Amino acid sequence: MEYQNVTLSLPREVLRRAKHIAIERGTSLSGLLTHLLEELTRKEDEYCRAKEYHLAMLDEFDLATKGNITWTRSDLHDR
Repeated sequence: MEYQNVTLSLPREVLRRAKHIAIERGTSLSGLLTHLLEELTRKEDEYCRAKEYHLAMLDEFDLATKGNITWTRSDLHDR
């Protein structure tokens, strides 16, 4: 895996607390950020795959409307 350096601007208190968290977890700040970003991108990829899968499933449903709404709001709420 190829690495690339980045520069971040963070609020001092956030940086201080993140460094303490990294130390408590036995890693570096860079390692902590790498782990968090890998997790974020993995979850985003999973979400996109699930969204595509479910949208494809919707294409298979036939609700017999052919995309046209044949009722009005008052029809649905008639008492």
